[in-house]
Amino acid sequence: MGRYILALDQGTTSSRSIIFDREGRIVALAQAEVPQSYPKPGWVEHDPAAIWRTQLDTARQVLREAHIPPSDVHAIGIANQRETTLLWDRETGEPVYPAIVWQDRRTAEVCEALHSAGHGARVSALTGLVVDSYFSATKLSWLLRNVPMAAERARAGKLAFGTVDSFLLWKLTSGKVHSTDVTNASRTMLFDLHRMEWSAELLDLFDVPASALPAVAPSSGAVARCDRSIFGAEIPIAGIAGDQQAATFGQACFQPGMAKCTYGTGAFLLLNTGSRAVASSNRLLTTVAASPGSYALEGSVFVAGAAIQWLRDELGIIKSAAEVDEIAAGVQDSGGVYVVPAFVGLGAPYWDPHARGAILGLTRGSNRAHIVRATLESIAFQCRDVAEAMALDFGGPLRELRVDGGAASSDVLMQMQADILGVRIVRPKITETTALGAAFLAGLATGFWESIAEVEALRAPERVFEPSTPERERELAYEGWKRAVERVR
Repeated sequence: MGRYILALDQGTTSSRSIIFDREGRIVALAQAEVPQSYPKPGWVEHDPAAIWRTQLDTARQVLREAHIPPSDVHAIGIANQRETTLLWDRETGEPVYPAIVWQDRRTAEVCEALHSAGHGARVSALTGLVVDSYFSATKLSWLLRNVPMAAERARAGKLAFGTVDSFLLWKLTSGKVHSTDVTNASRTMLFDLHRMEWSAELLDLFDVPASALPAVAPSSGAVARCDRSIFGAEIPIAGIAGDQQAATFGQACFQPGMAKCTYGTGAFLLLNTGSRAVASSNRLLTTVAASPGSYALEGSVFVAGAAIQWLRDELGIIKSAAEVDEIAAGVQDSGGVYVVPAFVGLGAPYWDPHARGAILGLTRGSNRAHIVRATLESIAFQCRDVAEAMALDFGGPLRELRVDGGAASSDVLMQMQADILGVRIVRPKITETTALGAAFLAGLATGFWESIAEVEALRAPERVFEPSTPERERELAYEGWKRAVERVR
């Protein structure tokens, strides 16, 4: 038995590879940037070759730097940016077009037409999703309509569709395996959430040939072996999950009612609902969890850490993100200032693409620190919006929120989140929870770890943030936030 698990974490802006040992500790980490291109307004693309090259290079780098022979790698787990859509030739493995990234809005009008034609409710009932260009189905339809001969070649079985996990799996196996897992399949808007299979009805609606689709496997299971030419050994590939489901698993949110929030460019809050696929009445998404037989409610905040970048890059009122905590802590409160960072519209639970950002409540005494503090608070307020919707759908409030992601390192933001939510915030010692979740899935499938209880015991909190604000003060601040949001819609 190998002594390590290799986790491949392919994200929107970078590819990362991390080696974990049996105690869940990081042995080695490497990261490489993935360039994005914006060929037209609202369009976002990646070069598939860059996705593969950066992921392969970082994996080889960590093995080399840690002096670990491939025979010592017990299994590989994959976590990936979700919804990003690729189409490639089955014989050559060459993509027919750049990868269309989840952020891409080129099919927004198609989605509006589907809503107008009355398809929204049926699609949501089957998939747990809202009809939006965020998901893969309309991206794939666009490729089939706009790439010359793509539709004909796909119907002839000559093209393969996949999200990033499928593309990496194809490359890792030198084209032998075309598969995905249930979490990624559930984000395509082509997957029946209840029957746990591709939906013939949706394939017909989006005019997608079934022959182009990958097989669907569990998130934890030996789906393939890496081709020997890649690393020098046929390493089992035994864990696959979309990044947010992988992070939820890495946070050990194994029981119904457990929730995590990942604070990155945006913020993603997932709540384990157990074996119930809870249909949201409050504009959240119902999605498949990585835990076998489990589902989750999900709310996506479009702008979280990106709001801090905006303070630095566009307003120029901070020099680095590291300054934010000190500046925000320099004032007792935000002085009645609210920042609503709806730079690309508002995500859950509003789903308002036409909302735009604003700074409200300014007085002559408002200063830089108030704006910086209000920007941090906006992240916490948006997460409360999602948490409130989840409580209504799930039938009970959050008891605790487990946090990860880059912005979770901010003590000031995490205390704000505890105060605004009124619940305990728990930050783990290992914050690379997306990669850790992929490692857990692969390790459990191959006997590296014996049980859920064993991996749960590996998770340890680094710090706990308890609410400290009186309830009346918390509620008054939140009422002000809701009024601010209404002003920008």
